[in-house]
Amino acid sequence: MIAEFSILPVGKGESLSAAVARIIALVERSGLDYQLTAMGTLVEGEPKKVWRLLERCHQAGRKESRRILTAIRIDDRAGARNRLFGKVLSVEKKLGRKASRRA
Repeated sequence: MIAEFSILPVGKGESLSAAVARIIALVERSGLDYQLTAMGTLVEGEPKKVWRLLERCHQAGRKESRRILTAIRIDDRAGARNRLFGKVLSVEKKLGRKASRRA
């Protein structure tokens, strides 16, 4: 299972990087593969482990603010593994080049 999630503490100003860093520390301790992006975080693992991590991250977000908005998208493909990076590699193979670009 791959999950993409973002957690927004409401009323905490423009910069959210400190709150994000605290949540990413939880993700790292989970041992699951993950990728931080500019708009959220991707995690991959067995469904039960992913759901438990999402709950812990949501609860950590609650410590940041009295109100949080948590968005979660799930891609659950039976038998699929290593898709977090494999999906990107598949597209890059078809493109014949890297898909990411840095300014």
